Amino acid sequence: MITISTDYVRNTIKPRPRDMHKGQAGRVLIIAGSRGMAGAAVLALRGALYSGAGLVKALIPAELFNIIQTTVPEAMCMDRDEECDFSEFDAIAIGPGLRVNEENHKLIKSLLESYNGPIVVDADAINCIAEYGLPAEHKGPTILTPHPGEADRLLKSCGLKSVKEQGREEAAKALAKESGAVVLLKGAGTIIADGHDNQELYLNPTGNPGMATGGSGDVLTGIITSFLAQKHLDLKPIEATCTGAFIHGLAGDIAAENIGEYGMTAADIADAISMAIREIAE
Repeated sequence: MITISTDYVRNTIKPRPRDMHKGQAGRVLIIAGSRGMAGAAVLALRGALYSGAGLVKALIPAELFNIIQTTVPEAMCMDRDEECDFSEFDAIAIGPGLRVNEENHKLIKSLLESYNGPIVVDADAINCIAEYGLPAEHKGPTILTPHPGEADRLLKSCGLKSVKEQGREEAAKALAKESGAVVLLKGAGTIIADGHDNQELYLNPTGNPGMATGGSGDVLTGIITSFLAQKHLDLKPIEATCTGAFIHGLAGDIAAENIGEYGMTAADIADAISMAIREIAE
């Protein structure tokens, strides 16, 4: 088990060149949100923007446009009923607040089949795959970010033992081996396993109990996707995932220090991302 260190993250979050423009800072697509779940999209978008993505677009139901454009004015919006050219993005996330149904399963299939860049699969996208099966193979890098309940659904669908039965370390390794993806298993002491090097596990040391709040994982999804997209960083999927987990936890630690563990929300974590990055990299 390798503990992610401050030095590790200092090496991955490189200084920005003076002549950098927003295209070089990464184009991110967040496929998220549904009726009653707009907040998940908001938090994932903020996670991506506050960690440095240059251009961020939300692929959402049209009924959520007003919410997103009011709460995250920097993000662009696109109706999920319209055809989307996935190839214009440097990294894509799918899942937060998406809902589990066959229509969204078809959307996941379309994304996996037509996009060769890195995809972060989270929340209800994971639940869709567990419910309906893996709809297609993805030729590019895949990052799975389940909490233990979502991990259990995936493990069960693969005929594997639950997280409790085999332990967090073995569960993360089993999912990584089965999927060939980078797997980030959320929880106290987040564990990251690489499906391409299943012998190495990474442990994230940052974070606190105040982060056990709705929407925290959505922020993490945005952060990891942002780090995958930023061209000047040029990070491997495992590096972007480990760095994202560390910065997310450090942002939570900063929020807890400022307002306490009991009162902090996912929005507080998102608001502290820039301070976490500054503490490490500037």
